[in-house]
Amino acid sequence: MGQDEPVKVAIAGATGYAGQELLRLLARHPGAAVTAAMGSSATSTPRELPALAHLWSGHVVPLDLEVLCSEADAVFLALPEEASAALAPQLLARGRRVFDLSGAFRLRDDSARAKWYPHAKQLPEGTLYGLTEHARQSIASARLISCPGCYPTAAALALKPLVSAGLVAGDIVIDAKSGVSGAGKTPSERTHFSEAHGSVSAYKVFAHRHGAEIEQEVGRPVTFVPHLVPLDRGILETIYVRVPPGTTDATIAAAYAAAYTGSCFVRITGTTLPVIKQVVWSNFCDIGWALDEPTNRLVVVSVIDNLVKGAAGQAVQNFNVAYGFNERTGLV
Repeated sequence: MGQDEPVKVAIAGATGYAGQELLRLLARHPGAAVTAAMGSSATSTPRELPALAHLWSGHVVPLDLEVLCSEADAVFLALPEEASAALAPQLLARGRRVFDLSGAFRLRDDSARAKWYPHAKQLPEGTLYGLTEHARQSIASARLISCPGCYPTAAALALKPLVSAGLVAGDIVIDAKSGVSGAGKTPSERTHFSEAHGSVSAYKVFAHRHGAEIEQEVGRPVTFVPHLVPLDRGILETIYVRVPPGTTDATIAAAYAAAYTGSCFVRITGTTLPVIKQVVWSNFCDIGWALDEPTNRLVVVSVIDNLVKGAAGQAVQNFNVAYGFNERTGLV
């Protein structure tokens, strides 16, 4: 059952791509009342968001801890890791529930976190990695829900059922492609239109922090190669694994059915490979595969919208579970 009264929610970092997506979703959520939308710092310039006209009529104001605590029960952080690492513990100490979209608290291992997210010295009590389909039973009691990264969401949803079923017999190679919004709103030479348009580029090979997050969730080493493609939004991951002899399409289908029957946002397409256009502007993750039985090679394709299922949508899905709403509320 949901709440009798709407949950008062606030968003910090509402002008970034994920933050604006959060505001778009929460403004029309029947169980949420957006009481504050803030920029990423105390010196942010107040501004309107024309794209949300007639959906949300407020102004994005400078970041203010006291206002967050006084006006909201749940706070969504769409901030850089350093800012989230500083702000989340203060919000928790004041009794707020936090849904963090940064990477600050995703890695449970202290040494890995020190390498990739050094600003988060320790995990606050009550922290949960919020891959919704694999964390439902724990979300209700969590105080800090660390929402997964976009690349790890697509990878973990595709791989965890296979690993759990003992169907991954060798190395895992993930060829991942993301639209430019996955790089965030701060411009760089790599994301400049004239650099990204008409081109595809691999980047941060063996040096992307999402690789550590994927390894944490699947429990084994992966070779993760991200690519930037000239799309606004969307992620497609082509995942290569070896499977045990005797594995069939029915075996693969059974593993996914065991994991996701009843999961409204994971759609198993079987041997029909999914494409990005099927999931953009939605909270769905579509997963399909191709199996070569004679050589025990399996190729899995997983697609999501990086700003929805890979960020804001998954955060709202976690919010729904945390507060007893139907998971689909505000998302379909």
